[in-house]
Amino acid sequence: GQTLTLLDTPGHEAFTAMRARGANATDIAVLVVAADDGVMPQTIEAYNHAKAAGVPIVVALNKMDLPNANPDRVRLGLQQLGIQLEDWGGDTAVVPVSAVTGEGVEDLLERLLLEAEVLELDADPDVPCEALIIEAQLEAGMGPTASVLVRNGTLHVGDIMLCGAHYGKARALIDHLGKRITKAGPSTPVKVLGLSGVPEAGDPLVVVDDEREARDIAAEREMQTRQGELANDRKVNLEDLFRQMEDESRNELKLIVKADVRGSLEAIRDSVAKIKSEKIRVDIIHSGVGEITDNDIGLAAASDALVVGFHVRAMPGVNRLAKQRGVEVRLYGIIYELLGDIEKAMLGRLEPEMRENALGTAQIIEVFELSRSGKVCGCRVEQGVIRVGAKAKVFREGELVYHGQIASLRRFKDDVREVRSGLECGIRLDNFPDFEVGDSIQAFELTEIAAKL
Repeated sequence: GQTLTLLDTPGHEAFTAMRARGANATDIAVLVVAADDGVMPQTIEAYNHAKAAGVPIVVALNKMDLPNANPDRVRLGLQQLGIQLEDWGGDTAVVPVSAVTGEGVEDLLERLLLEAEVLELDADPDVPCEALIIEAQLEAGMGPTASVLVRNGTLHVGDIMLCGAHYGKARALIDHLGKRITKAGPSTPVKVLGLSGVPEAGDPLVVVDDEREARDIAAEREMQTRQGELANDRKVNLEDLFRQMEDESRNELKLIVKADVRGSLEAIRDSVAKIKSEKIRVDIIHSGVGEITDNDIGLAAASDALVVGFHVRAMPGVNRLAKQRGVEVRLYGIIYELLGDIEKAMLGRLEPEMRENALGTAQIIEVFELSRSGKVCGCRVEQGVIRVGAKAKVFREGELVYHGQIASLRRFKDDVREVRSGLECGIRLDNFPDFEVGDSIQAFELTEIAAKL
Protein backbone atom coordinates (compact mmCIF):
# COMPACT_ATOMS: atom_id res chain seq x y z
CA GLY A 1 0.00 0.00 0.00
CA GLN A 2 3.04 2.31 -0.07
CA THR A 3 4.18 4.37 -3.06
CA LEU A 4 7.83 4.88 -4.04
CA THR A 5 8.98 7.43 -6.64
CA LEU A 6 12.22 6.37 -8.32
CA LEU A 7 14.46 8.65 -10.40
CA ASP A 8 16.78 6.69 -12.68
CA THR A 9 19.96 8.48 -13.77
CA PRO A 10 22.20 7.29 -16.65
CA GLY A 11 25.53 5.69 -15.79
CA HIS A 12 27.60 7.21 -18.63
CA GLU A 13 30.29 9.64 -17.43
CA ALA A 14 28.77 12.42 -19.59
CA PHE A 15 25.71 12.57 -17.28
CA THR A 16 27.58 13.77 -14.19
CA ALA A 17 25.35 16.83 -13.71
CA MET A 18 22.22 14.67 -14.02
CA ARG A 19 23.47 12.34 -11.27
CA ALA A 20 24.29 15.34 -9.06
CA ARG A 21 20.74 16.66 -9.58
CA GLY A 22 19.32 13.21 -8.83
CA ALA A 23 21.15 13.11 -5.50
CA ASN A 24 19.89 16.58 -4.58
CA ALA A 25 16.29 15.73 -5.53
CA THR A 26 15.98 12.51 -3.53
CA ASP A 27 15.50 11.36 0.07
CA ILE A 28 17.37 8.03 -0.31
CA ALA A 29 19.99 7.09 -2.94
CA VAL A 30 20.05 3.53 -4.28
CA LEU A 31 23.61 2.79 -5.41
CA VAL A 32 23.40 -0.02 -7.99
CA VAL A 33 26.66 -2.00 -8.14
CA ALA A 34 27.20 -5.01 -10.42
CA ALA A 35 28.30 -8.10 -8.48
CA ASP A 36 30.63 -9.18 -11.34
CA ASP A 37 32.21 -5.71 -11.95
CA GLY A 38 32.46 -4.15 -8.51
CA VAL A 39 33.16 -0.50 -7.78
CA MET A 40 33.50 1.46 -11.05
CA PRO A 41 34.41 5.18 -11.60
CA GLN A 42 30.69 6.05 -11.92
CA THR A 43 29.98 4.24 -8.62
CA ILE A 44 32.53 6.45 -6.87
CA GLU A 45 31.12 9.56 -8.53
CA ALA A 46 27.49 8.67 -7.65
CA TYR A 47 28.52 7.94 -4.04
CA ASN A 48 30.31 11.31 -3.80
CA HIS A 49 27.21 13.11 -5.12
CA ALA A 50 24.99 11.38 -2.54
CA LYS A 51 27.49 12.11 0.25
CA ALA A 52 27.74 15.80 -0.77
CA ALA A 53 23.93 16.07 -0.77
CA GLY A 54 23.73 14.40 2.66
CA VAL A 55 21.47 11.63 1.33
CA PRO A 56 21.48 8.17 3.01
CA ILE A 57 22.47 5.26 0.77
CA VAL A 58 21.16 1.74 0.19
CA VAL A 59 23.38 -0.47 -2.00
CA ALA A 60 21.63 -2.74 -4.51
CA LEU A 61 24.10 -5.54 -5.35
CA ASN A 62 22.83 -6.47 -8.83
CA LYS A 63 23.59 -9.40 -11.22
CA MET A 64 23.65 -11.96 -8.39
CA ASP A 65 22.38 -14.55 -10.92
CA LEU A 66 25.71 -14.53 -12.83
CA PRO A 67 28.13 -17.41 -12.15
CA ASN A 68 31.09 -14.98 -11.81
CA ALA A 69 29.31 -12.78 -9.22
CA ASN A 70 31.68 -12.03 -6.33
CA PRO A 71 29.74 -10.15 -3.62
CA ASP A 72 32.57 -10.24 -1.05
CA ARG A 73 34.97 -8.52 -3.46
CA VAL A 74 32.33 -5.83 -4.10
CA ARG A 75 31.75 -5.37 -0.34
CA LEU A 76 35.50 -4.92 0.15
CA GLY A 77 35.57 -2.29 -2.62
CA LEU A 78 32.63 -0.43 -1.02
CA GLN A 79 34.32 -0.57 2.41
CA GLN A 80 37.51 0.87 0.89
CA LEU A 81 35.39 3.63 -0.66
CA GLY A 82 34.33 4.65 2.84
CA ILE A 83 30.85 3.08 2.91
CA GLN A 84 30.28 1.46 6.32
CA LEU A 85 28.37 -1.74 5.47
CA GLU A 86 25.68 -3.12 7.77
CA ASP A 87 26.99 -6.69 7.24
CA TRP A 88 30.35 -5.58 8.65
CA GLY A 89 29.10 -3.51 11.60
CA GLY A 90 28.18 -0.28 9.77
CA ASP A 91 24.85 1.37 8.98
CA THR A 92 24.55 1.06 5.15
CA ALA A 93 22.37 -1.80 3.89
CA VAL A 94 23.59 -4.03 1.03
CA VAL A 95 20.69 -5.88 -0.64
CA PRO A 96 21.62 -8.67 -3.15
CA VAL A 97 19.30 -8.50 -6.18
CA SER A 98 18.95 -9.76 -9.74
CA ALA A 99 17.20 -7.64 -12.34
CA VAL A 100 16.87 -10.77 -14.51
CA THR A 101 15.27 -13.20 -12.02
CA GLY A 102 13.67 -10.62 -9.69
CA GLU A 103 15.48 -12.09 -6.68
CA GLY A 104 15.82 -9.61 -3.80
CA VAL A 105 13.74 -6.80 -5.40
CA GLU A 106 10.98 -7.12 -2.76
CA ASP A 107 13.69 -7.00 -0.05
CA LEU A 108 15.10 -3.83 -1.60
CA LEU A 109 11.67 -2.11 -1.67
CA GLU A 110 10.98 -3.13 1.94
CA ARG A 111 14.37 -1.77 2.98
CA LEU A 112 13.62 1.58 1.31
CA LEU A 113 10.31 1.83 3.20
CA LEU A 114 12.11 0.99 6.45
CA GLU A 115 14.71 3.71 5.78
CA ALA A 116 11.91 6.22 5.06
CA GLU A 117 10.24 5.30 8.36
CA VAL A 118 13.49 5.69 10.34
CA LEU A 119 14.22 9.04 8.63
CA GLU A 120 10.67 10.22 9.45
CA LEU A 121 10.23 11.71 5.97
CA ASP A 122 7.18 13.93 5.79
CA ALA A 123 5.69 16.84 3.83
CA ASP A 124 2.66 19.12 4.12
CA PRO A 125 0.22 18.85 1.20
CA ASP A 126 -1.57 22.09 2.24
CA VAL A 127 1.32 24.61 1.97
CA PRO A 128 2.14 26.50 -1.30
CA CYS A 129 3.68 24.07 -3.78
CA GLU A 130 7.45 23.71 -4.17
CA ALA A 131 8.76 21.41 -6.91
CA LEU A 132 11.98 20.63 -8.76
CA ILE A 133 12.45 20.41 -12.54
CA ILE A 134 13.82 16.94 -13.26
CA GLU A 135 13.76 17.29 -17.04
CA ALA A 136 12.33 19.71 -19.60
CA GLN A 137 11.65 19.54 -23.32
CA LEU A 138 9.75 21.02 -26.27
CA GLU A 139 7.05 18.62 -27.49
CA ALA A 140 5.07 18.81 -30.72
CA GLY A 141 1.46 19.78 -30.01
CA MET A 142 2.20 20.53 -26.34
CA GLY A 143 4.86 23.25 -26.41
CA PRO A 144 7.28 23.50 -23.47
CA THR A 145 6.77 20.63 -21.01
CA ALA A 146 8.59 19.92 -17.76
CA SER A 147 8.84 16.73 -15.69
CA VAL A 148 8.69 17.92 -12.09
CA LEU A 149 8.90 16.28 -8.69
CA VAL A 150 6.68 17.89 -6.06
CA ARG A 151 8.76 18.34 -2.89
CA ASN A 152 6.17 20.02 -0.66
CA GLY A 153 2.59 21.24 -0.99
CA THR A 154 0.24 20.29 -3.85
CA LEU A 155 0.33 21.38 -7.51
CA HIS A 156 -3.13 21.89 -9.07
CA VAL A 157 -4.30 22.46 -12.64
CA GLY A 158 -4.71 26.25 -13.02
CA ASP A 159 -1.94 27.17 -10.51
CA ILE A 160 0.33 30.11 -11.47
CA MET A 161 3.90 28.74 -11.74
CA LEU A 162 7.24 30.55 -11.61
CA CYS A 163 10.37 28.69 -12.69
CA GLY A 164 13.66 30.49 -13.40
CA ALA A 165 13.09 32.96 -16.25
CA HIS A 166 9.78 31.28 -17.18
CA TYR A 167 6.23 31.42 -15.82
CA GLY A 168 2.75 30.23 -16.76
CA LYS A 169 -0.53 28.68 -15.69
CA ALA A 170 -0.59 24.88 -15.30
CA ARG A 171 -2.78 23.91 -18.29
CA ALA A 172 -2.52 20.18 -17.64
CA LEU A 173 -0.84 17.68 -15.32
CA ILE A 174 0.07 14.22 -16.68
CA ASP A 175 1.13 11.38 -14.37
CA HIS A 176 3.76 8.67 -15.01
CA LEU A 177 1.16 6.47 -16.78
CA GLY A 178 0.26 9.25 -19.24
CA LYS A 179 -3.11 9.99 -17.61
CA ARG A 180 -4.34 13.52 -16.93
CA ILE A 181 -4.75 14.34 -13.24
CA THR A 182 -6.09 17.43 -11.46
CA LYS A 183 -3.48 17.64 -8.68
CA ALA A 184 -0.11 16.24 -7.61
CA GLY A 185 0.90 15.95 -3.96
CA PRO A 186 4.32 15.61 -2.28
CA SER A 187 6.81 13.15 -3.91
CA THR A 188 4.61 12.86 -7.01
CA PRO A 189 6.36 13.00 -10.39
CA VAL A 190 4.24 14.82 -12.96
CA LYS A 191 4.57 16.37 -16.41
CA VAL A 192 3.44 20.01 -16.45
CA LEU A 193 2.15 21.94 -19.49
CA GLY A 194 1.78 25.72 -19.61
CA LEU A 195 5.21 27.28 -18.97
CA SER A 196 6.28 30.16 -21.24
CA GLY A 197 9.55 28.41 -22.22
CA VAL A 198 11.74 25.36 -21.59
CA PRO A 199 13.26 25.73 -18.10
CA GLU A 200 16.70 24.46 -17.09
CA ALA A 201 16.84 21.00 -15.49
CA GLY A 202 17.37 21.44 -11.75
CA ASP A 203 15.49 24.77 -11.51
CA PRO A 204 13.05 25.07 -8.59
CA LEU A 205 9.37 25.63 -9.47
CA VAL A 206 7.09 27.51 -7.07
CA VAL A 207 3.40 28.39 -7.13
CA VAL A 208 2.51 32.10 -6.71
CA ASP A 209 -0.81 33.91 -6.35
CA ASP A 210 -0.49 36.62 -9.02
CA GLU A 211 0.23 35.92 -12.71
CA ARG A 212 1.38 39.52 -13.35
CA GLU A 213 3.88 39.26 -10.48
CA ALA A 214 5.17 35.93 -11.87
CA ARG A 215 5.61 37.50 -15.34
CA ASP A 216 7.49 40.50 -13.93
CA ILE A 217 9.84 38.32 -11.83
CA ALA A 218 10.54 36.01 -14.81
CA ALA A 219 11.27 39.02 -17.09
CA GLU A 220 13.61 40.51 -14.47
CA ARG A 221 15.50 37.21 -14.11
CA GLU A 222 15.87 36.94 -17.89
CA MET A 223 17.24 40.50 -18.05
CA GLN A 224 19.74 39.77 -15.25
CA THR A 225 20.95 36.66 -17.11
CA ARG A 226 21.46 38.66 -20.31
CA GLN A 227 23.25 41.47 -18.49
CA GLY A 228 25.54 38.91 -16.84
CA GLU A 229 26.40 37.42 -20.25
CA LEU A 230 27.08 40.90 -21.70
CA ALA A 231 29.26 41.83 -18.70
CA ASN A 232 31.30 38.66 -19.20
CA ASP A 233 31.73 39.53 -22.89
CA ARG A 234 32.98 43.05 -22.06
CA LYS A 235 35.67 42.02 -19.55
CA VAL A 236 38.54 41.44 -21.96
CA ASN A 237 42.11 41.71 -20.68
CA LEU A 238 45.42 41.30 -22.50
CA GLU A 239 45.54 37.58 -21.73
CA ASP A 240 42.08 37.13 -23.28
CA LEU A 241 43.19 39.00 -26.42
CA PHE A 242 46.23 36.74 -26.84
CA ARG A 243 44.02 33.68 -26.29
CA GLN A 244 41.54 35.00 -28.86
CA MET A 245 44.34 35.52 -31.42
CA GLU A 246 45.59 31.99 -30.72
CA ASP A 247 42.06 30.56 -31.13
CA GLU A 248 41.59 32.37 -34.44
CA SER A 249 44.77 30.80 -35.76
CA ARG A 250 43.43 27.32 -34.89
CA ASN A 251 41.16 25.20 -37.01
CA GLU A 252 37.48 25.10 -35.95
CA LEU A 253 34.56 22.66 -36.08
CA LYS A 254 31.20 24.41 -35.70
CA LEU A 255 28.24 22.45 -34.32
CA ILE A 256 24.51 22.90 -33.97
CA VAL A 257 23.23 20.49 -31.31
CA LYS A 258 19.58 19.51 -30.84
CA ALA A 259 18.47 17.06 -28.13
CA ASP A 260 15.22 15.67 -26.79
CA VAL A 261 15.62 17.03 -23.25
CA ARG A 262 17.64 19.64 -21.32
CA GLY A 263 19.64 17.05 -19.36
CA SER A 264 20.96 15.36 -22.51
CA LEU A 265 21.79 18.73 -24.07
CA GLU A 266 23.70 19.72 -20.93
CA ALA A 267 25.61 16.40 -20.94
CA ILE A 268 26.59 16.79 -24.63
CA ARG A 269 27.72 20.41 -24.16
CA ASP A 270 29.82 19.47 -21.10
CA SER A 271 31.37 16.45 -22.83
CA VAL A 272 32.23 18.39 -26.01
CA ALA A 273 33.89 21.08 -23.86
CA LYS A 274 36.15 18.37 -22.38
CA ILE A 275 37.55 17.36 -25.81
CA LYS A 276 40.92 19.10 -25.67
CA SER A 277 43.05 19.88 -28.70
CA GLU A 278 45.76 22.43 -29.42
CA LYS A 279 45.07 22.27 -33.16
CA ILE A 280 41.30 22.51 -33.46
CA ARG A 281 38.48 23.75 -31.28
CA VAL A 282 34.79 22.89 -31.24
CA ASP A 283 32.34 25.77 -31.21
CA ILE A 284 28.68 24.98 -30.43
CA ILE A 285 27.10 27.96 -32.20
CA HIS A 286 23.54 26.94 -31.30
CA SER A 287 21.89 24.30 -29.11
CA GLY A 288 18.33 23.63 -28.12
CA VAL A 289 15.68 21.04 -27.29
CA GLY A 290 13.27 19.76 -29.92
CA GLU A 291 13.49 18.36 -33.44
CA ILE A 292 15.83 19.70 -36.14
CA THR A 293 14.14 22.54 -38.06
CA ASP A 294 14.61 24.52 -41.29
CA ASN A 295 16.11 27.36 -39.22
CA ASP A 296 18.84 25.01 -37.91
CA ILE A 297 19.71 24.05 -41.50
CA GLY A 298 19.77 27.72 -42.57
CA LEU A 299 22.12 28.63 -39.71
CA ALA A 300 24.36 25.61 -40.44
CA ALA A 301 24.60 26.55 -44.14
CA ALA A 302 25.46 30.16 -43.32
CA SER A 303 28.16 29.23 -40.79
CA ASP A 304 29.53 25.96 -42.31
CA ALA A 305 28.39 23.94 -39.28
CA LEU A 306 27.58 20.27 -38.68
CA VAL A 307 24.06 19.54 -37.31
CA VAL A 308 23.95 16.88 -34.58
CA GLY A 309 20.72 15.44 -33.18
CA PHE A 310 20.41 13.29 -30.04
CA HIS A 311 17.14 11.32 -29.62
CA VAL A 312 15.42 13.74 -32.03
CA ARG A 313 14.23 13.42 -35.61
CA ALA A 314 14.69 15.47 -38.76
CA MET A 315 11.49 15.78 -40.80
CA PRO A 316 11.66 14.70 -44.51
CA GLY A 317 11.40 18.33 -45.63
CA VAL A 318 14.33 19.26 -43.37
CA ASN A 319 16.47 16.43 -44.83
CA ARG A 320 15.70 17.62 -48.37
CA LEU A 321 16.66 21.18 -47.47
CA ALA A 322 19.90 19.94 -45.84
CA LYS A 323 20.89 18.12 -49.06
CA GLN A 324 20.09 21.20 -51.15
CA ARG A 325 22.16 23.48 -48.88
CA GLY A 326 25.04 20.99 -48.52
CA VAL A 327 24.55 20.62 -44.74
CA GLU A 328 25.47 17.36 -43.00
CA VAL A 329 22.92 16.15 -40.44
CA ARG A 330 23.83 13.31 -38.07
CA LEU A 331 21.38 11.63 -35.67
CA TYR A 332 22.36 9.57 -32.61
CA GLY A 333 20.73 7.55 -29.85
CA ILE A 334 23.90 6.72 -27.84
CA ILE A 335 26.03 9.49 -26.40
CA TYR A 336 29.46 7.86 -26.71
CA GLU A 337 28.82 7.26 -30.45
CA LEU A 338 27.98 10.96 -30.82
CA LEU A 339 31.15 12.06 -28.98
CA GLY A 340 33.29 9.57 -30.92
CA ASP A 341 32.01 10.91 -34.25
CA ILE A 342 32.63 14.52 -33.17
CA GLU A 343 36.27 13.60 -32.48
CA LYS A 344 36.48 11.95 -35.94
CA ALA A 345 34.96 15.08 -37.53
CA MET A 346 37.58 17.20 -35.73
CA LEU A 347 40.36 14.96 -37.08
CA GLY A 348 38.81 15.22 -40.55
CA ARG A 349 39.27 19.00 -40.44
CA LEU A 350 43.01 18.67 -39.70
CA GLU A 351 45.67 18.35 -42.39
CA PRO A 352 48.02 15.37 -41.95
CA GLU A 353 51.43 16.26 -40.56
CA MET A 354 54.49 15.95 -42.84
CA ARG A 355 57.53 14.55 -41.05
CA GLU A 356 61.12 14.79 -42.37
CA ASN A 357 63.03 11.50 -42.17
CA ALA A 358 66.79 12.02 -42.65
CA LEU A 359 68.40 9.80 -45.35
CA GLY A 360 72.01 10.99 -45.39
CA THR A 361 74.49 13.89 -45.64
CA ALA A 362 77.19 14.69 -48.21
CA GLN A 363 80.03 17.27 -48.23
CA ILE A 364 80.87 19.24 -51.42
CA ILE A 365 84.61 18.78 -52.14
CA GLU A 366 84.72 20.13 -55.71
CA VAL A 367 82.53 22.04 -58.22
CA PHE A 368 82.52 21.13 -61.94
CA GLU A 369 81.29 23.38 -64.76
CA LEU A 370 79.59 21.33 -67.47
CA SER A 371 78.64 22.96 -70.77
CA ARG A 372 75.26 21.22 -71.17
CA SER A 373 74.15 20.47 -67.60
CA GLY A 374 75.41 23.58 -65.82
CA LYS A 375 77.22 23.08 -62.50
CA VAL A 376 77.61 19.70 -60.82
CA CYS A 377 79.13 19.31 -57.38
CA GLY A 378 81.57 16.56 -56.54
CA CYS A 379 80.68 15.19 -53.11
CA ARG A 380 81.66 12.63 -50.53
CA VAL A 381 78.72 10.89 -48.80
CA GLU A 382 79.53 11.13 -45.09
CA GLN A 383 76.61 9.18 -43.61
CA GLY A 384 73.49 7.36 -44.66
CA VAL A 385 72.43 7.34 -48.30
CA ILE A 386 71.83 10.01 -51.00
CA ARG A 387 68.95 9.07 -53.32
CA VAL A 388 67.61 10.50 -56.62
CA GLY A 389 64.25 12.26 -56.10
CA ALA A 390 64.86 12.79 -52.37
CA LYS A 391 64.27 16.21 -50.84
CA ALA A 392 67.47 18.15 -50.13
CA LYS A 393 68.69 21.09 -48.08
CA VAL A 394 72.03 22.87 -48.64
CA PHE A 395 73.70 24.49 -45.61
CA ARG A 396 76.59 26.97 -45.84
CA GLU A 397 78.33 27.79 -42.55
CA GLY A 398 75.22 26.60 -40.72
CA GLU A 399 72.81 28.75 -42.79
CA LEU A 400 70.14 27.20 -45.03
CA VAL A 401 70.74 28.37 -48.64
CA TYR A 402 68.61 25.89 -50.64
CA HIS A 403 65.56 23.70 -50.15
CA GLY A 404 64.60 21.50 -53.07
CA GLN A 405 65.17 18.10 -54.65
CA ILE A 406 68.06 15.89 -55.89
CA ALA A 407 67.71 15.80 -59.70
CA SER A 408 70.45 13.27 -60.58
CA LEU A 409 73.44 11.31 -59.24
CA ARG A 410 76.58 10.08 -61.06
CA ARG A 411 79.30 7.62 -60.11
CA PHE A 412 82.20 8.03 -62.55
CA LYS A 413 80.38 8.23 -65.92
CA ASP A 414 77.23 6.28 -64.91
CA ASP A 415 73.86 7.60 -63.71
CA VAL A 416 72.88 5.86 -60.45
CA ARG A 417 69.77 5.78 -58.23
CA GLU A 418 71.60 6.08 -54.88
CA VAL A 419 75.04 6.43 -53.32
CA ARG A 420 75.95 5.14 -49.87
CA SER A 421 78.19 6.39 -47.07
CA GLY A 422 81.99 6.53 -47.77
CA LEU A 423 81.62 6.85 -51.57
CA GLU A 424 82.13 9.86 -53.84
CA CYS A 425 79.65 11.02 -56.46
CA GLY A 426 78.41 13.93 -58.55
CA ILE A 427 75.16 15.54 -57.44
CA ARG A 428 72.94 17.85 -59.48
CA LEU A 429 70.23 19.65 -57.55
CA ASP A 430 67.00 20.85 -59.13
CA ASN A 431 67.43 24.55 -60.10
CA PHE A 432 70.44 25.35 -57.86
CA PRO A 433 73.82 26.10 -59.53
CA ASP A 434 75.42 28.21 -56.77
CA PHE A 435 77.48 25.50 -55.06
CA GLU A 436 80.56 26.24 -53.05
CA VAL A 437 83.21 23.88 -51.78
CA GLY A 438 82.48 23.09 -48.11
CA ASP A 439 78.67 23.24 -48.48
CA SER A 440 76.77 20.42 -46.74
CA ILE A 441 73.88 18.62 -48.48
CA GLN A 442 71.26 16.90 -46.32
CA ALA A 443 68.93 14.43 -48.06
CA PHE A 444 65.57 13.49 -46.51
CA GLU A 445 62.15 12.15 -47.41
CA LEU A 446 58.72 13.34 -46.26
CA THR A 447 56.29 10.91 -44.63
CA GLU A 448 52.65 11.69 -43.95
CA ILE A 449 51.56 11.27 -40.31
CA ALA A 450 47.85 11.06 -39.55
CA ALA A 451 46.69 14.12 -37.59
CA LYS A 452 46.09 13.85 -33.85
CA LEU A 453 43.97 16.07 -31.64
